[in-house]
Amino acid sequence: MKAKWAITGLGVVLGALGGWYYWSQWGCTNGCAITSSPINSSLYGALMGGLLVNTFKSEKRS
Repeated sequence: MKAKWAITGLGVVLGALGGWYYWSQWGCTNGCAITSSPINSSLYGALMGGLLVNTFKSEKRS
């Protein structure tokens, strides 16, 4: 159970770092909802990272 949360947490952290990196390299300064702010971009990246990691996890079947 702990490994499940650790892997999800790792995906969230990597996604947030990726979102911040995207903002710092290619983000726009006005008019963009997601990439205009480093916080918005990091939160969106964290959400996408967590969702992406959870799609590849397999559940143990009884």
